[in-house]
Amino acid sequence: MDGIIPIDKPSGPTSAEVVRSIKSRLGKRTRVGHLGTLDPFATGVLPILTGEGTKLAPFLQEGEKEYAGLIVLGAETDTLDRTGEIVSTAAVPALDSVRLASVAAGFIGIIEQTPPVFSAIKRGGVPLYKMARGGGEVEPPPARNVEIMRLELEEVRDACIRFTVVCSSGMYVRSLARDIGRALGTAAHLAELRRRRNGQFTLEGASPLERVIGALDQGGEIAFIGLRDAMPGLPEVEVDAAIERRLRNGDSRALDLLAPRGAKLFKVIARGELLAIAQATSRVTAVIVRVFGTDPIVAR
Repeated sequence: MDGIIPIDKPSGPTSAEVVRSIKSRLGKRTRVGHLGTLDPFATGVLPILTGEGTKLAPFLQEGEKEYAGLIVLGAETDTLDRTGEIVSTAAVPALDSVRLASVAAGFIGIIEQTPPVFSAIKRGGVPLYKMARGGGEVEPPPARNVEIMRLELEEVRDACIRFTVVCSSGMYVRSLARDIGRALGTAAHLAELRRRRNGQFTLEGASPLERVIGALDQGGEIAFIGLRDAMPGLPEVEVDAAIERRLRNGDSRALDLLAPRGAKLFKVIARGELLAIAQATSRVTAVIVRVFGTDPIVAR
């Protein structure tokens, strides 16, 4: 099974646990990975890459993300979400739509954000969350630039704000919740989070994890995206068996004069299937970036 299974992750399991549950059903020899970690309490779109589909990760992981969730004001936790211990409290100011719109506008564009201490960012080869759980004070990771394209805030009840955000890859929504609280003059943490979109993958095209597990166990059908269909925005060029043989043996010169006009990355299709992703290096030349299917074809 080579491709992508878009899953609607439930609250509870880690992203790694979802991968393990899929892998245990596809077999030890099948590579399985995921795009964009979701915290255990979070739900929503988690694309699972299987087999040769794992090679697509570098081309898919930089897409925009869309989230919706709930921020609780008045208390900040060490994890910046509802699972942590409260580390500070503050009074909650009066809120209205004008104030919330003004704060939201201040986060639009490229901003500097400090990731949570409880994160998978590594220091000295050790994830920070492991250091934090081990006790003692852990220095926060360096701030990084992220981009927010859209942010909407709405007060739903005392001390709670509903939000929707569209952002770049690499943004921590938990950090955003903290920073929104501080911008409002109070403390805050993330209470609910649902990822509606991860790049091209949406909730509408995702299947609940339980349904996928059931289908894999019982031989039923699941929503599945094959390799060729995984990146619909990339142009394609089809090649014959002779060129396929050369490309599988690492000869990028076989792509000379074949790159679609104006394309940077493009798909190479052979026998109706995705053979490779290539990159144009000039008007007439291109190089292989990734080949799908590992066995070279030897000329006879």
